[in-house]
This record gives sequence, C-alpha cells and structure tokens, in this order.
Amino acid sequence: MTSRPPLPPFTAESATQKVRLAEDAWNSREPERVALAYTTDSLWRNRVEFPAGRDAIVAMLERKWSRELDYRLIKELWAFDGNRIAVRFAYEWHDDSGHWFRSYGNENWEFSPDGLMRRRHASINDMPIRTEDRKFHWPLGRRPDEHPSLSDLGL
Repeated sequence: MTSRPPLPPFTAESATQKVRLAEDAWNSREPERVALAYTTDSLWRNRVEFPAGRDAIVAMLERKWSRELDYRLIKELWAFDGNRIAVRFAYEWHDDSGHWFRSYGNENWEFSPDGLMRRRHASINDMPIRTEDRKFHWPLGRRPDEHPSLSDLGL
C-alpha cells in the first residue's frame, strides 16, 4: 500500500497542506486521480449518495463533473485533531443550460495511518448566482497560490 503524506497525527501545518492537496486534486476534475487519495474501502456521504470504495467514488465523481461544468473549488481548514480534519469549502460551476451556482459545504475527514482518507462526510448546499457574481476566476485546474482564500473573499 502507498502512503499519502502528510500523515496523521496532523499539526496545523500538515493539516493545511493536506487540505490544499485535496483541493488541487479535486480541481483537476480527474476522478481516478482523486480516488487514489482514499482507502480502497473508503466510506463517503456526499449529499444523498453513499459511495463505498474507490470504484464507487470514481463513478460518483464522473457523474458529478458531467453535470457540474467549469468546476472551481476552494477548501479551507476548519479544525483538526489526531487523524481527523474538518474542512469548509465553496465551489462554482454551471449546468448545461449556462446557469451558475456556488455550492457551500463542510466535510469531515478521517485518515488511516498511511494518510489515505477512509471516511468523508460532506454536507453541501447550492445557491444560484449570476454570472457577474462569480468570485472564482482562474483557468481550469489548480487554484493559483495568489488567488484569495474563502476567508479573504468573505465566504
């Protein structure tokens, strides 16, 4: 099995790094890449879906990114303790009709000793936004380091 540093128990620095690595992977919108950060038997709660294992995670992410177009995500560390991290996040996307949304949420993560996530519980709410109200303006992919954080944006 491959380890996925940083490893628990987390410090403020290593938890912040873990959050940014997760954000970067999700902004790739590559389901197979994202799934490698999770144990093979990882359990999720994502909205009303409960995928279990990497294959189910990949399938869920494929469905997600086929609906949530031009997806851009920012995650921010909320709290950490031992092998657990709490995150708040927001992402912007549009549907196939061109309607924009900002989705807000919180995630609770639990990691195995090798740094792979074994549990992910996400609560997410979608808010329609006007195109001119978008705040996440960077080319698709990794958020540039100089782009404001959620706190900087007042979100």
